Amino acid sequence: MEVNVELTPLIDVVFLLLIFFMVSTTFIRETQLKIDLPEASGELQEVEENVIEISISQRGRYSVNGRVLANEEIATLIRALRDTMDQSGDEEVVRRLIVTADGQASHQSVVRAMDAAGKVGLTRISITTRQPDDEI
Repeated sequence: MEVNVELTPLIDVVFLLLIFFMVSTTFIRETQLKIDLPEASGELQEVEENVIEISISQRGRYSVNGRVLANEEIATLIRALRDTMDQSGDEEVVRRLIVTADGQASHQSVVRAMDAAGKVGLTRISITTRQPDDEI
């Protein structure tokens, strides 16, 4: 008497597990800087295409579209913004800048980011916040 191992049920189970893990996985866009956003109430807005995001850490470190910059100087920030704009290649698209700053970041860091954006021609600027945990 021969013993046969059926692989069909095993393959079915593996595919079901694969589908389960694909569906249950959460996709979180993490930056390399730890940022604790300030709270504000208001309407949520959809994120558009061709958006450039500047992240500012509590210590004033900058990150442009997830790439941490070497220093906090405005010239470095301007160069990174220009490089990011040149990579997209489409000059006709109106770009939006999103500034994601830590709640404890200095006001000077945020102003420097907005100043750099103005110098490269980005005029549509949004500042991200998070909804308060318990609104009164």
